[in-house]
Amino acid sequence: MRIAPELLDQVVAHALRDAPDECCGLLGVRDGEAVSVHPTENMAASPYRFEIDGRVMLRLLDELEGRDAAPGLIYHSHTRSEPYPSQTDINFAKNWPGWQWLIVGTAGPEPLVRCYEIEGGEVREVTLA
Repeated sequence: MRIAPELLDQVVAHALRDAPDECCGLLGVRDGEAVSVHPTENMAASPYRFEIDGRVMLRLLDELEGRDAAPGLIYHSHTRSEPYPSQTDINFAKNWPGWQWLIVGTAGPEPLVRCYEIEGGEVREVTLA
């Protein structure tokens, strides 16, 4: 997955702003490259999980398709652990086949960002470029 530094900075800023709760949002993707950041509110307001309002998700999906971009990447933060998919993330990913998952870890002194594909309960790290 290719993502411009300024877009990645927006995601990290969102994670830091929402800490100690997890942040969440979508990235629009075109031809294997992130082209836009769409922060959403974490309806769970929790440091342990995130929840995106279904109406907001549908609106963003329509908006991205109207821009000729695919909504193919969900991002969120882990405020108390490494940026690796939790079992909750793996379970949630079953509903979103083909999507990638960008996780920002904010537990340490510097934010860490990792990207994953989660298919059939299997986690595979995706290189960010």
